Amino acid sequence: MMLTMEEARNLVETSVSFLQRAGLKAPVLERGRVVTTVPLSGNTNHIGIMYAGALFSVGEVTGGAMFLTSFDMSKYYPVVKDMYIRFRRPALTDVSIEVRMDENEILRIEKEAAEKGKADYILEGDIVDDKGEVVAVMKGTYQLRAMGT
Repeated sequence: MMLTMEEARNLVETSVSFLQRAGLKAPVLERGRVVTTVPLSGNTNHIGIMYAGALFSVGEVTGGAMFLTSFDMSKYYPVVKDMYIRFRRPALTDVSIEVRMDENEILRIEKEAAEKGKADYILEGDIVDDKGEVVAVMKGTYQLRAMGT
């Protein structure tokens, strides 16, 4: 079962209470392309910059969003295996991240998961402020698992 983009957006933005409270949005959800954002307002730390957990979250959720836009929910589910984030500079504005996966990679992952019951995929992206400055670099290893495994 493939979701419509509006159904996927609703899941990304509302199914995890923490992300909903943080104001996370998914303005772009396409097969092989995801953009997520989080506002500075409500996500600052004790010194007035964006909280590191909010930066981590805007990057981490891209793996689930990519799953929703690119894979069949009735056959597979995603798992986060590993996350890396490198903070480059303070975020003083809203932030966003864009990640992409080409069609050949989507097909490879589906084939491997169908044959072996699971397949890893990596998403990398720059978390940028509203001026396009890189505030953090994210790399996540996710796994697509066949239902029942």
